[in-house]
Amino acid sequence: MKLSMSHITNLLLLLFILSLQNAVLASDTYKKLNIVTTVSPITNMVQNIGGTHVNVTGIVPDGTDSHTFEPIPSDIKILQAADIIIVNGLDLELPTLILAEKVKNPNTRILQLGNHALKEEDWQYDFSFPREHGHPNPHLWLNIELVMRYAEIIKENLIAFDPINKKSYLENTTIYLDKLQKLDQAIFKCVETIPKNNRKLVTYHDSFAYFAPRYGMTVIAAIQPSDFSEPGPQEVISIIKQIRKTAVPAIFGSEVFPSKVMGQIAREANVKFIDQLSDDELPAPPNHSFIGMMTRNMTIMTEALGGNPTCMANIDASNIAF
Repeated sequence: MKLSMSHITNLLLLLFILSLQNAVLASDTYKKLNIVTTVSPITNMVQNIGGTHVNVTGIVPDGTDSHTFEPIPSDIKILQAADIIIVNGLDLELPTLILAEKVKNPNTRILQLGNHALKEEDWQYDFSFPREHGHPNPHLWLNIELVMRYAEIIKENLIAFDPINKKSYLENTTIYLDKLQKLDQAIFKCVETIPKNNRKLVTYHDSFAYFAPRYGMTVIAAIQPSDFSEPGPQEVISIIKQIRKTAVPAIFGSEVFPSKVMGQIAREANVKFIDQLSDDELPAPPNHSFIGMMTRNMTIMTEALGGNPTCMANIDASNIAF
């Protein structure tokens, strides 16, 4: 049967309408995963692995003390809308977890990365996180080996929840793990350039408990007591004596934890005071990423301790598209 031009036009019009209907149907049935996170490094990790298939909302603002952060009323709606809630764990976000358990959808899973990445017998306790208080040091993400475990755990959970996009999650994780491996290797190289006697850390906040043993450094002291207050006079005197004894060339603070005491300690001990290290605040663009934060940390730390900061020159701190 020979079709007329009008029949062909009508047929093409019908096919076009069907394609539009299929597109609308697809847009109605496919919804990006709605993921709620806490601290910025974890938010950024999830964004890189989830890519374009997830919407990620970090409820702890950049530059906020995550230990004392209290969720606000507007966070309730954010938590209620979550498909998955991903936190660090190890008691870092207790107020947020308590609220999330009360308000979340019953089917929404809370994933505590640190509790899956590290066995309880390997949790660290120290000056700022004493064992008698029952809360371990939660700063696993400054150890890149543990971050690679975080990445695998995030990937596995995204695939389990959204198997349709498994290929994308696998590809993103492969790319991200390659970036992390290169970062890990570069940190080792940075530390190797620091004179052995200088491979010591005095920080305000006790963030480097998992970092130091991984990369061959020693945490000499942390200034901030376990109640997150300023140290008392006797503690300050003890720390000054310790710095003088160990001959550490620099001590490190953070803009997130402003402290006049750190400057006083540095002057009394006659060492440099560097107030630019970060444990969870991401740097400004173009390197606004977890890898960018670690690259900046290592550049600052290595130079202050007498090493060669060019060890970080070739690290790609860009994000995977999201």
